[in-house]
Amino acid sequence: MDLATGAMRSLLPKLLELLKEEYNLQTGVRADVESLSKELASMQAALHKVGQVQRDQLDELVNIWADEVRELSYNMEDVVDTFLVHVDGSVPSASSKSFKGLIKKMGNLFHKGKARREIADAIKDINKQVQEVANRRARYMVDNIVAKPASEAKPTYETTIDPRLRALYAVATDLVGIYGKRDQDLIKLLSDDDISNKKLKIVSIVGFGGLGKTTLVKAVYQKMKGDFGCSAFVPIGRDADAKKVFIEILIDLDKEKYTNYTLTVLNERQLIDELVVFLENKRYLIVIDDIWNENLWEFIKLAFSGGDNLGSRVITTTRIVSISKACCSYNDDLVYKMKPLSEEDSQALFYKRIFSQEDRCPPELEEVSRDILKKCGGVPLAIIAIASLLASNKQIKQKEEWYVLLSSIGTGITEGATMKEMQMILSVSYYDLPPHLKTCLLYLSAYPEDREILTGELIWRWIGEGFIHGETQDANLFEIGQSYFNELINRGMIEPTYYRSCEVFSFRVHDMVLDMIRSLSNQTNFVTLLNGTNDITYLRSNNVRRLSLQNIKEDQHHAQLLPVSSVTKMRSITICDTACINLILPALSSFRVLRVLNLIGFNDASGEQLDLSGIGNLVHLRYLGISGFPTCELPSEVGNLQFLQVLNVNGLQELAELPPDICKLRRLICLLVHINCISLPDGFGYNLTSIEVLARISASMDIAKELHNLARLRRLAIHWPETVTARMESEEVFVDALCNLDSIESVRITGSFESMDLLGECWAPTRHLQKFEFPGGRFSGLPTWIKRNTAHLSDLSYLHIEVKKLWQDEVQILGRLPALRRLYLHGARQPPGLMLIDGFHCTIYFSFVFESPGQLLFQRGALPRAEEVIFSSHATPKGGDGGDDNVDHFGLCNLMSLQKLDVTVHSAVRYRERRELQAALTHVLHAHRNHPIILYARLITEDSDDEDSCNEEE
Repeated sequence: MDLATGAMRSLLPKLLELLKEEYNLQTGVRADVESLSKELASMQAALHKVGQVQRDQLDELVNIWADEVRELSYNMEDVVDTFLVHVDGSVPSASSKSFKGLIKKMGNLFHKGKARREIADAIKDINKQVQEVANRRARYMVDNIVAKPASEAKPTYETTIDPRLRALYAVATDLVGIYGKRDQDLIKLLSDDDISNKKLKIVSIVGFGGLGKTTLVKAVYQKMKGDFGCSAFVPIGRDADAKKVFIEILIDLDKEKYTNYTLTVLNERQLIDELVVFLENKRYLIVIDDIWNENLWEFIKLAFSGGDNLGSRVITTTRIVSISKACCSYNDDLVYKMKPLSEEDSQALFYKRIFSQEDRCPPELEEVSRDILKKCGGVPLAIIAIASLLASNKQIKQKEEWYVLLSSIGTGITEGATMKEMQMILSVSYYDLPPHLKTCLLYLSAYPEDREILTGELIWRWIGEGFIHGETQDANLFEIGQSYFNELINRGMIEPTYYRSCEVFSFRVHDMVLDMIRSLSNQTNFVTLLNGTNDITYLRSNNVRRLSLQNIKEDQHHAQLLPVSSVTKMRSITICDTACINLILPALSSFRVLRVLNLIGFNDASGEQLDLSGIGNLVHLRYLGISGFPTCELPSEVGNLQFLQVLNVNGLQELAELPPDICKLRRLICLLVHINCISLPDGFGYNLTSIEVLARISASMDIAKELHNLARLRRLAIHWPETVTARMESEEVFVDALCNLDSIESVRITGSFESMDLLGECWAPTRHLQKFEFPGGRFSGLPTWIKRNTAHLSDLSYLHIEVKKLWQDEVQILGRLPALRRLYLHGARQPPGLMLIDGFHCTIYFSFVFESPGQLLFQRGALPRAEEVIFSSHATPKGGDGGDDNVDHFGLCNLMSLQKLDVTVHSAVRYRERRELQAALTHVLHAHRNHPIILYARLITEDSDDEDSCNEEE
């Protein structure tokens, strides 16, 4: 499934498989299928070409043709899938072996006259429609499409100026919020840390479009360029050419020398040589603004590879995290993550743009102003865009119009010239995405505004929608989807809100980005949104494929909410409104080709039980998600959903058990239940053999035995009730089952354990293991399966364990784990004396906490990537004076990437000396190159039960 090509990607392989097998098709039907496949392949190529061009730059006839083909592809796949369901009750993916098996089973059916006539009639009808569309394609000259020239794309008076140019020439006194960032952050990063250090330092500023990167770096450039012998500021953009970049750098460095110099006759190598010679023995400041291509940067940086750089500085800006990291490849280089404006600066900028003063706002507009600024999220371009709408032609709009604008932000219908400018900035990032990421991003328009979205839920929904494709039958679809998600974060299109394990657990979509993707989604009819701000005419009655219902008003609740023609073609429904759920459920069985159903009740307090009768008729369903209802029972007819890949009932706290018929779901790959789910039905391990993810199940002896059969299980989260954990034989059965899970990648075990040393001694995890969490139990020491061979655990990136005692050599073993990114190591007692921490070269989060700690020292080179560190240590101050030496031995300044610190210091100092100890700790961190935040500093004395804690932010 693809935004640009509709259902072509999944449809074409199915048609080709039909041709490969012995079907005994009539000669005419085979010819029709062959002709159809060739024409569809050609159309798919044309659609890819159309998808690479912005919609408003295409001829309207081309847009009409592309929309028509996409809709036709959906219709064709519905026909083929429905036919196959009636034959065998299953429609596997086109790449799977089971699809070929199905084709063979169907061979005999084609000797039956009725079945042969049905497929023949369906193919002829499809071919007829395809030919009609193909003829229009020739008339519209789709194969010759090019983007319309800018002069034709829109009237001259509507042409917008690239906001980056405005940022370059903005008056510094108008840039609210810039001074603090410039003086406190960037200039400190760019200043010499050591006078004797003459190496080149590169600082890369990263953040999504509209955040003010260009404005900020221009202000810093103007402030600092006088301290350098020469300087250049070069904006390059998305389609930059290396040769042009080199020429612009040279001209900016010395306009008098190079303006009339024939640089265009030189090739890239010669231009690099010219730059190297020019910069030799000079101290320079160069800004490369708006880099989009990592390969381009690798080329550009060759010009800065000269000998003595005399403390020169290069600043780059980019929207893409991976590029910022590529720019900063040496220890002295730094990535500066651009932050939104503070509430105070946002308000000052907003008021100044509207009322000409930073602190002037009529009382009656203060509340709506705060609500508007909340939606802008501290993005300067968004604030300026909204302010321009509210104060157009030097006239401030009425209060009612402010509220109208407030309700329109995030709906995709916000209008105005400056808002188009904002959309233009964001759309550049969108059109730079590959087709599959455009599809995945636009799908977020189905979620409500300001929603914190769970990453796992989104990826499973992508899979249910058919957006994720594997090259082989055994491809890990979730892992592919995770890579798609990570790339959207990398490109700054979504904002992480909470990290768990090594991954982003939840995220949100900025309101301005949501506004853009809803607008694009509406243009292409990708997701149809009904949220109370539009009426029934908003629905394209014949073409609704994905519907999202949100906040529907009572007066919109009527029988004609959804036209019948829409119901029969709908593939996906997201309902985020309890009242709407009750409207949809009675007609549930009418959604004949529904693939995804997500019902969210927002913890409905009505007490009504969710009635899912009729759900068994949704034979195409791949994803079923239910959450937020006080009472809900899954009917036994859920066993009819032979396609179901994902059953997500994690949000149903009162669901005590699952129906036995769930064992019929032989294609189920993911089962997510709430921790209160008491049990799984008997026989699940013998029937759900396709299961890959089993999360938050409640354990028993029987369940432990059946886990043994789930050979494809990759992720397991299991809770052991206290009644079970007391039984030694349950541990033996569980460990035996784990040893048989050859595909396991993630294990989370919770419950009440005194010890589970059998797991530590006898388990032999595979090389696939990525995460191991056991927060509820305590091993006697470091598990044997870790000590045995760290190289075997080459993929282990997350480890959370508790031990009774830990020795120095065991810490060294952990430090050698090659992929460890997050470590939670908690325990009862460290041996007395000094514990040296070394290694941990990939670790970003390090938590090392003991009830009775020894002394801890981070050695030089340890934890080079660690951003957040939590530890406990015993400290005995020299001479008992609580001086700096008392804190220096922690080696905190050796942690080069440290951003946040949480420390508990156990010391022999008396109460009156605690403040001195705390001050010494703060002093050391203040001298750290990153000035890390002190989350908590707990100082505990041995001669008192009192505890003195402080929260301090530097």
